[in-house]
Amino acid sequence: MDVARPLPHYLIQRFHGWRATTYQDNKAWFRRLAESGQHPRAMVISCCDSRVHVTSIFGADEGEFFIHRNVANLVPPYSPDGTYHGTSAAVEYAVTSLGVAHIVVLGHSNCGGVKGCHDMCMGHAPALEEKTSFVGRWMDILRPGFERVKDLPDADRPRALEKEAVLVSLENLMTFPFVREAVEGERLTLHGLWNDTGAGQLEHYDPLRGFVAV
Repeated sequence: MDVARPLPHYLIQRFHGWRATTYQDNKAWFRRLAESGQHPRAMVISCCDSRVHVTSIFGADEGEFFIHRNVANLVPPYSPDGTYHGTSAAVEYAVTSLGVAHIVVLGHSNCGGVKGCHDMCMGHAPALEEKTSFVGRWMDILRPGFERVKDLPDADRPRALEKEAVLVSLENLMTFPFVREAVEGERLTLHGLWNDTGAGQLEHYDPLRGFVAV
């Protein structure tokens, strides 16, 4: 592997700063985490977007959340076809091995992945329609959500689709037999959130009221 290069200097400086402060102040806690393994209470499925910072939003410490990030915080339907399924593998591990009590799907405003799905479904992104587009095929997961909001006014449709990404993921989670079994056995609860990154606001999904501010 001759393409790898040393870490950029600014990241090295940040690491040394973290080790000299946060790590030194909490050395016993980090060693305990390392020795006892992880026991997170919740799994959070969020977007890869660099503006979404799950641990900052909830003020979480190391060891609290099992976090999985992907484009547009999507969960695909259960599909045990023997191919590569990173998100499905993370869900399986969280539920069957870690025994998390909660799975939180966190959507957000101005999501580029959701915008790509919107443009593709509107016929404005031919590159995403190509079979070779990883992003396009991943965003196919959200097509059912687009069908539910396609008749909304143009100004309202993108944000509604961001929230549909959360709902589609929750629906797809329930197609996993081990998730459904845990939910029906009251060992696991599912939660849908949407974060307005610019306004610093958080909404959670209520089956009776839709998305409402927390």
